[in-house]
Amino acid sequence: MRWIAIACLALAPLAGLAQTAPEFRAETVADGFVEPWSFAFLPAGGLLVTERPGALWYVSPDGGRTELTGLPQLRARGQGGLLDVMVPRDFAQSREVFLSYSKPQKGGLGTALYRAIWPMGADRLTDGRVIFEMSPGSSGGRHFGSRIVESLDGTLFLTIGERGDRPSAQDLTRHNGSIIRINRDGSVPLDNPFIGQDEAEPEIWSYGHRNPQGAVLDQEGQLWAVEHGARGGDEVNRILPGVNYGWPVISYGRHYSGLKIGEGTQKDGMAQPAYYWDPSIAPSGMAVHNGQSVPEWQGAFLIGSLKYDYISVLKGAPLREVSQITLPETERVRDVREGPDGKLYFLSEPRGAIYRLVPD
Repeated sequence: MRWIAIACLALAPLAGLAQTAPEFRAETVADGFVEPWSFAFLPAGGLLVTERPGALWYVSPDGGRTELTGLPQLRARGQGGLLDVMVPRDFAQSREVFLSYSKPQKGGLGTALYRAIWPMGADRLTDGRVIFEMSPGSSGGRHFGSRIVESLDGTLFLTIGERGDRPSAQDLTRHNGSIIRINRDGSVPLDNPFIGQDEAEPEIWSYGHRNPQGAVLDQEGQLWAVEHGARGGDEVNRILPGVNYGWPVISYGRHYSGLKIGEGTQKDGMAQPAYYWDPSIAPSGMAVHNGQSVPEWQGAFLIGSLKYDYISVLKGAPLREVSQITLPETERVRDVREGPDGKLYFLSEPRGAIYRLVPD
């Protein structure tokens, strides 16, 4: 087991919030992965881990590793491949596993959601089927979004990037740049906001997103998402049904060329972010802390950075960055999770490892 000393930087204090900055050590939980993208905890212990090139691993509680087969047909291109994995709350009974990935489509690739059964003791997923795929995406290899969240009512949220086609994020006849909500069998919930509205895709829950790669329920069961801006303008948003989050009409960033994006930072009918970064941190996975490891962070969001060596800690109303868990070397944090033990875990893409953060 590898231990890394990690400091936590306390930022400008927010009224009513503790100003302590704990220190952590990072314990290696599992390593040796190739371009890992996500991981999920299993109720009996152990983990499922995805590798973007197209592998799914079971890591047993004692550290043993088994590659699981029975995956969907996918194509790893650019940012696409095998992406998120979600284990539902009733996994012990249902044995269902959900995977998001880039699916070959006519003319390109699109974000899709796959449901399968993992029989106890087996090394192969069975009864697999695609329960959702976006309306044809694009030939490019970027902005798949792809975070899966199980809501309190059992429906599923899936984030989808605009696939590099900026105007499509404002087009309700396409899934690009949206967060969709479906039932576990792939059917559309009857209370989705755009049911029966002209030619709008009925799965859409919210739209106007660029590339949301992190999403989580807060302690009240409300969905939040974090998405990549362009050159600046990474956003954290409280996701509400039917709301337009503005991309590419409004943004707090600029194009990589330096040119202005859209019409500015605000427009009637388009939601403002709960928090944004400028310059960009390239946000990744997102977790909510229950306060067991760090009581003063109860309810805080922890968001990994793919650009800098830290995990951002956001808390308060309005949200503020109250701390940064600073890592000793370039880590490119791909995912952040809270474990069943109440501790914080993160996935380092370049190290191909999952670490548990333990307060010193």
